[in-house]
Amino acid sequence: MKHFLSTKDFTRTEIEGLLERAFAFKRGEDTSKPLDKNSIALVFFNPSLRTRASMQVGIYELGGNVVVLEPGGTSWTLEHRDGVVMDGDKTEHVAEFVRVLGRYCKAIGVRTFAAMKDWEAERLDPVLNAFAKHADVPLINLESAMHHPCQALADMMTIRERFGEKSKRVVLTWAWHPKPLPMAVSNSFALAAAQAGHTLVIAHPKGYELDDELMNDARMFAAHAGGSVEVMHDVDAAFDGAHIIYAKSWGSKNFYGAPEKDIAERAAYREKWIIDAAKMRRTDDAVFMHCLPVRRNVIVTDEVIDAANSIVIDEAENRLHAQKAVMAMLLGEN
Repeated sequence: MKHFLSTKDFTRTEIEGLLERAFAFKRGEDTSKPLDKNSIALVFFNPSLRTRASMQVGIYELGGNVVVLEPGGTSWTLEHRDGVVMDGDKTEHVAEFVRVLGRYCKAIGVRTFAAMKDWEAERLDPVLNAFAKHADVPLINLESAMHHPCQALADMMTIRERFGEKSKRVVLTWAWHPKPLPMAVSNSFALAAAQAGHTLVIAHPKGYELDDELMNDARMFAAHAGGSVEVMHDVDAAFDGAHIIYAKSWGSKNFYGAPEKDIAERAAYREKWIIDAAKMRRTDDAVFMHCLPVRRNVIVTDEVIDAANSIVIDEAENRLHAQKAVMAMLLGEN
């Protein structure tokens, strides 16, 4: 049994296999029903549009049935910590919740955002790992505190679709947002781009570094795949010669538990770090990518996101095909 928690748990060959299967689904060449009459549970601690819709549609197209649960809403509130005296507001422990679902369903997807209160604790993905610890069936990470591998796989598919297999200059750029956001998408994109052998530039203001261990992993993967990883703090220079601009805001690990300090710190970067036409003109006719949802004229201007080189909708569609490939793989189909 294998889980899909992060792309770093998979070899480049395995990721290539997932992409090939995803393209086969998208082209209509693969019409198999690997979920035939089986159910998959989707557990959402947090809101969702693309993840929920693409997973539900994908499960249906693979011949399966979906069970959607929302702890504290359509199911009991959940405790994930071990050894806790449960005399507070949590009704059920993950230990029972996950094992019961495993008796009904062939796989479980879980979406649980970072609370952004305690960096040292949350960087270990405690909720996701509690699910993985107790799961007797494959677990799919639908976004956790630190990773969003389904999005990253769809991102790599979208880049491959537009540019082929050649290495490209890929810029992951921080952008201003009115509130601090988790790092999951940024982390997973950086890992996946490094694993694919791209020339990866991560641009952000000083103080907004990604996790040290994750950056070490990204550099190791890049070196193995013939790519590279560079960090830049000059956003304009980062855009020079880029083929792909991937925008995403994230909060500083220095301000976990103190969002008001993060908000005050980032205020100075609002105009400088927006993705606008002037920055895009510095690129090598780059495409614009974002995982969505995106705040227009905050993260990116209308002019950029509505341009022909914006591929955010292709990116969103590819979530469906990439996740179908993941589900087919986890349930034992080659």
